[in-house]
Amino acid sequence: MKKYIFGSALVATLALTSCEDFLDVQPEGDTMSTTYFTNDQRAIDAIDPIYYDLSNGDRMFGRDLYYQQAGACDIVWGRTRSFNTVATFKYTGNEGDPLKRPFEDHYKNIAVSNFIIMKLTAKQMKGGLSPIETRTLGEAHFFRGFLHLYIAAHYGTNELGVPFVQWEAGLPEKEYDNSIPKQQESVEKNYEYIVYDFEMAEKFLPKFEEYSVSDRGRAHAAAALGYKTKALAYWATWNPAKWNEVIPCVDRLESEYGRGLANTYDEVFSSDFANFWNREYLFSIPSTGGANGGGTELPGVMLRNKGWGWYNGWGYFKPTEDIYQEFAKDGIPEWDWTDYNVESDNPTLGVWKCNTRMRRSLLSFGDPFLFMGNHWGYSGESDLPSGFMIHKFMDAFKYPDATTRGFVNTNGNYPTVRINFPLMRMAEMYLFRAEANLNLNRPAEAAKDLNKLRVRSEIAPLQGNATFADLYHERRCELAFEVTDHLFDLKRWHKAGNPEIKALASLELNKRPQVRKYDNPNDANSTYSVIEYPDYSDKAAYTDDYMTFPYPSQQVINSGGALKQLPCWAK
Repeated sequence: MKKYIFGSALVATLALTSCEDFLDVQPEGDTMSTTYFTNDQRAIDAIDPIYYDLSNGDRMFGRDLYYQQAGACDIVWGRTRSFNTVATFKYTGNEGDPLKRPFEDHYKNIAVSNFIIMKLTAKQMKGGLSPIETRTLGEAHFFRGFLHLYIAAHYGTNELGVPFVQWEAGLPEKEYDNSIPKQQESVEKNYEYIVYDFEMAEKFLPKFEEYSVSDRGRAHAAAALGYKTKALAYWATWNPAKWNEVIPCVDRLESEYGRGLANTYDEVFSSDFANFWNREYLFSIPSTGGANGGGTELPGVMLRNKGWGWYNGWGYFKPTEDIYQEFAKDGIPEWDWTDYNVESDNPTLGVWKCNTRMRRSLLSFGDPFLFMGNHWGYSGESDLPSGFMIHKFMDAFKYPDATTRGFVNTNGNYPTVRINFPLMRMAEMYLFRAEANLNLNRPAEAAKDLNKLRVRSEIAPLQGNATFADLYHERRCELAFEVTDHLFDLKRWHKAGNPEIKALASLELNKRPQVRKYDNPNDANSTYSVIEYPDYSDKAAYTDDYMTFPYPSQQVINSGGALKQLPCWAK
């Protein structure tokens, strides 16, 4: 029986039928597909399901991909999970939410992107596209590159790449047939395709400023250039010459697209719509909160379980002692009670002096914060102990009547909040440019970009040249708890990094994360001990075999030999 790669998101769009397993789907007619791209609205309807999948509650960026980060030392799972192998490097590939489901979702949406590109490229060749159709073609290239980048980074090596095919390549001789794509001989070939897609996306997409207010959040030209930059940085793991191409990309983001840093660190994570589209924004999940939800659930998933009786937080992810100590290298912020006002419609609780990103990022016992219009001192554990809570995405919870005023979803079982949840921001681009300059032996230039981040967070700038240790620290702290993939940073540094950063990556990858266990969790002044997180007792010694995930076993079986397991996982 011939196997096919075909996605449920495309099925929902084109009213085709499907089976549950994405590599075992039989197309049973496409009565709508021949007329689907006849007007602008049909083009919009074709691409929008991919946006929906990115921001659909707890899938993908809701929590699925975030579970993988437990393999590093910045977070631990606050509640017992059935897939501890993700945190201990004993991967099977079949771990449901963390590995299997994202793998399948990504390939489904690559199929959707391919189909759209195929149809619109054919239409373009025959007579041209409308501006909306041109934009949709750009969005399809963007998402094909975006999703392919994740798969390539996590499943490809120089020994064997990942399955991919460009369906527009043979036009007009070849029709889209939904077959399993060819597995590339090396992941470098995958990166070549990915960079091409982002270049095509930048060509066809409008600038962010050209969008109407109602279309903000769609892929735009600067976002495509930003992800091209990330793809080149990842490609440099296998081909260090690619670092030379990273720097001009970041330069262009500044000069051509006007990107830079927001005025304050807090502004990036604000619940105020007025701050959503600051100059640091590149790509995000614009989450609205409100009675009907909308956007990622991750902020609510990170909130303390049951939310002190005020809201149904889930308590799934918690910071560690390790990341607290990494932040603390820049000094523990002191509290300034100036502007303390919890009675207003927009309550304030003073400001932190120095290292403002530390207190925006996490809370430790005794730290003051605002919750549902109340002044709280953080304490109290639920489920597995940590001693900390992620604070980065909690701004929407500060308001009195946060639910009735639309800042937080009234449905505690769908805990979305109002935040422009960042998937990529300009700070990460400065970190990539700094890393490129370090790899090209330009440490003084690297220091300039790292100091942009430090000064913005009221941290003393580096004096003199930057080192790889500085890069490790700044990237870890600046992007803490975001979905920029700290774990993969460690893996790529371990594989191809400078000896200094390779040693730091190895130390964290081989370490069991530490947490605080308080004698009295309901007393912020309680004594505590620092312990190793118990679920990591069998964490494997890290080797470069663990850089990738194994393919889900059922997908290898379903492919009938077309999908080959990576050599390191086929032993």
